[in-house]
Amino acid sequence: MHSHTMWSGDCTTTPDELAAGLQACAIDVVCITDHNATAGAFELQNDLPCRVVVGEEIRIGQGELIGLFLSERLPTGMSVIDTAKAIREQGGLVYVPHPFDPMRNCLAPSDIDRLVAAGLVDALEAYNAKTSLRSLQRQAADYAAANNLAAGAGSDAHVPDAFGAAYVEMADFVDAQSFLTSLRGGRIAGHHFDAARPWTPRIIPSIPD
Repeated sequence: MHSHTMWSGDCTTTPDELAAGLQACAIDVVCITDHNATAGAFELQNDLPCRVVVGEEIRIGQGELIGLFLSERLPTGMSVIDTAKAIREQGGLVYVPHPFDPMRNCLAPSDIDRLVAAGLVDALEAYNAKTSLRSLQRQAADYAAANNLAAGAGSDAHVPDAFGAAYVEMADFVDAQSFLTSLRGGRIAGHHFDAARPWTPRIIPSIPD
């Protein structure tokens, strides 16, 4: 539910590497959530060995928010409330990534509370494979349960080997709403994976979205 490709500024995973990584971990569906970009997800929809959900990890003034099932890219720099509303206007799902992790660019707890109070959160990342402390994973899972939010999981993959480090086993779906229904009945699986990224001599082109 949370992954990156070379269309993210901090990731160099090429389409071929992505395809190999997904095939190796036997994932059926991948949510591509590049930083402030959707072009890669749209381009790769028919080129990977699994289904693709188009998403975006959007930089906002107060942290980051993920939109899933997007039809177009969302701009950066909007408020947290306006970003969530813009995701919903596309028929997308609002997903809060890596909450409560002080080492990440996450939303402040007060901003998460504001979103939840406004009914603008569909799911919260209860397991992020790059978050090393189990206490933070438990805090996220407990918050999702206490607020009746669907609990998601993601590898937050920035290298091919990270794909499949965290995922949700869930029933099949046909659209955003059936995805959310299936997610509520899903089972999170995963392990911590944040290995150092190997240096590779390559040039990743600047790709307009």
